Amino acid sequence: MSNMITKRREPFRFMVWLGIASSVLLFTILLVAYVVRQTGPGWTATKLPNVFLVSTGVILLSSLTLKNAIQSFRHERFSNYRVNIATTFGLGILFVILQAWGWRQMTRMGVGMEGNPAGGFVYIISGIHLLHILIGLIFLAILLVEAMRRRLYVDSFVYSVNPPNWLKIRLISLYWHFVDILWLGLFAFLVLHHGLDLHLSL
Repeated sequence: MSNMITKRREPFRFMVWLGIASSVLLFTILLVAYVVRQTGPGWTATKLPNVFLVSTGVILLSSLTLKNAIQSFRHERFSNYRVNIATTFGLGILFVILQAWGWRQMTRMGVGMEGNPAGGFVYIISGIHLLHILIGLIFLAILLVEAMRRRLYVDSFVYSVNPPNWLKIRLISLYWHFVDILWLGLFAFLVLHHGLDLHLSL
């Protein structure tokens, strides 16, 4: 019976992988467009604010806490699972705040969407990625609400042995790790072409 339920849920796995493939294609097109456009007129690659480096550390830490959450869920340590899911969600919110702070620093440096194509690409690339993060935060919020509603061990255990619930957690984890790794690649690309301003500015 459980195998039949899991098989019925397989389309969700396909949808997640399809979304990942579509995102990879989208960002590949953007990065190719970046490389082609940087040889054109008006291109000035200003350095990235240092807060983007901080946000990268935050998103890496969120992958670690999510991994701990999955391990806790697998070994029926449900209180640790709730703590780590909540921490992952909080770190995701912090990442969003730090990215917005980075945009604020860029505007204070005079880098906007118009006038300098290099700056425009930074906003577009990081902005589209931020949309992926917001989608992931919605999924994490669903897991967090479900976890907080089942504080009793018995309720958590019954939830954990339901195959669709376990599959949902695994797919959300897959998506979150993907957007984390995606940002690492995008950040490395931007640092390579822009450099990083290590001076602290608020």
